[in-house]
Amino acid sequence: MIVRKISWIIMSFCWLMISINCLAQSSASQTAYLLNLQGEIGPATQIYVEHGLEIAAANKAAVVILELNTPGGLLKSTRNIVQAILASPIPVITYIAPAGAQAASAGTFIVYASQIAAMAPGTNLGAASPIDLFNSSQQTKKQSIAMNKVQQDTVAFIRSLAELNNRNPEWAEKAVTQAASLTATQALKQQVINFVAPDVTNLLAQANGKIVKVKDQWQTLNTKNLTLKKFAPNLRENILGIVASPSVAYILLLIGIYGIFFELMNPGMIVPGVIGLIALLVAVYGISLLPINYVGISLLIAGLLMMILELFVTSYGILAVGGIIAFFLGSLFMFDRHVPGYEVALSIALGITIVTAIFFLFILRLAVKSQQRPIVSGGEELIGASGVVVEVDKTQLMVRVHGELWQAVCESSLPVGKKIIVKDRNGLLLNVAPEKN
Repeated sequence: MIVRKISWIIMSFCWLMISINCLAQSSASQTAYLLNLQGEIGPATQIYVEHGLEIAAANKAAVVILELNTPGGLLKSTRNIVQAILASPIPVITYIAPAGAQAASAGTFIVYASQIAAMAPGTNLGAASPIDLFNSSQQTKKQSIAMNKVQQDTVAFIRSLAELNNRNPEWAEKAVTQAASLTATQALKQQVINFVAPDVTNLLAQANGKIVKVKDQWQTLNTKNLTLKKFAPNLRENILGIVASPSVAYILLLIGIYGIFFELMNPGMIVPGVIGLIALLVAVYGISLLPINYVGISLLIAGLLMMILELFVTSYGILAVGGIIAFFLGSLFMFDRHVPGYEVALSIALGITIVTAIFFLFILRLAVKSQQRPIVSGGEELIGASGVVVEVDKTQLMVRVHGELWQAVCESSLPVGKKIIVKDRNGLLLNVAPEKN
């Protein structure tokens, strides 16, 4: 009897645990995570997607939706995002939206990597060339060979994604080699996407029942009555997105240089040095994540050095003009302009060049000149000044300097009326010497 009761209790407990587990899994599987990918694809986007996929997997979400609108981005970050999608145990749906959105360049690879791809009406995708393949007349032989290698590697990459998710590989190759683009309707006809959906609700309705391959295993999507959970980037990802912006990194770099320069010009101010050092370190971190052009950086630094030298060297404006030109060109060439969205805007480069030129060639020139002038006021101005002895009292003298009476000492005896020169000052006592005739 006791054994039966114990067995019944154990079985009841096991059934309870199984029921709770099934209920938790059922509840978790009713969630669709929505990640919003807007703007250029870069390191911040990559970290955001990887984080979102990890959280969705940890919470056993039914699907992850990547709402995509991008002009392109960095190929390295794109590859990492693709790897994260392929490694995810949760099916990924890429949805190009809203109307008017695009999935150009890097966005096309993300579309091809996803188990389900959809587009809103009035959107487009394509133009997936990794670098500028159309200026071949201006390329050297070595550059052409290098670009051909990159092109062939990228073609193989996107074709492998097309074969993996049963999408049109021929058009994928054209997107890379010919910068081909498609509208939503054309993409559906050419089997580049699975369907066209006006909104997320319709998207989930059409995705329901689709059989997809996730990590080499076939799954049937159950997207009915899912709760949509928007996954926003955290503080770190937001800050990284700002810092990794070319224009922001460029401005931070200059703030850092100016701050440290101010500190060197005026030792002890501390505040410019602290701000400059922090800005410079943050800028270096942001720049390290971007497609940097070292020729551009060299021109930028050379331009600053030439403008600084103009303050101390008589070049009749040659250094100033050369510095302004080098600084402006360096600002434009600082980042690889072949990557969409990863360049310093012309208006920002021009504006900062003008401000920098005014600062170095006018404001700072006046400051340097003022430091080089002899002191005309204060106690230090007395040193080197002429005076006359007006009273002699044993070892101390009374002298008149600039119309004022001062106590003075001298290594030699001086008569009244003798002209003197002030050698030093100690409080209210002057150290004087006889003036040489």
